[in-house]
Amino acid sequence: MTQRVELAAVMDRLAIDALITEYAVTVDDGDWDAYRQLFAPGGRADYRSAGGIEGGFDEIATWLADTMRMFPMRQHVIANRRLDFGTLDQDTGDTAQVQADYLNPMRFAEPPDAAPDDAAPDPNRSTAPDFVCGGRYAFTVLRTHAGWRLRRVVVTEKWRRLPGEGRPPEKTRDS
Repeated sequence: MTQRVELAAVMDRLAIDALITEYAVTVDDGDWDAYRQLFAPGGRADYRSAGGIEGGFDEIATWLADTMRMFPMRQHVIANRRLDFGTLDQDTGDTAQVQADYLNPMRFAEPPDAAPDDAAPDPNRSTAPDFVCGGRYAFTVLRTHAGWRLRRVVVTEKWRRLPGEGRPPEKTRDS
């Protein structure tokens, strides 16, 4: 490989990494317009393994906007990224497959009667329980005139912990 080809591959890897990071940030921030902009025309996502739906990116963004209201606090981490370039129309590097693991802690919304009427809710003092899940993403990305965009996102949830699960019983004075 020449230096120019190696530099182009590094630049593509950085751009794809930024795309995957932006995906996580748009979901965590609930910026559904920005989420839609991450996809190539005809892009799709599949959240069925996590109890969601499969469909075009616009349908998915609408579903996420509605569903994520249950979790006003979200902060997922995408790690262990593996990237393999593919080919499209005989040009090397027009597509890529990214496999990445995720950890997704979220907080359920406060019940409506949790705070006094005259007090603003404080997310740092929430009594709402946390929900945590983890799994793997499979991203298919496509080089477009606008840069790298998502063609397909498949979520494979491997585990989840609901409020109250997986904690040892509390000790009492008599135990």
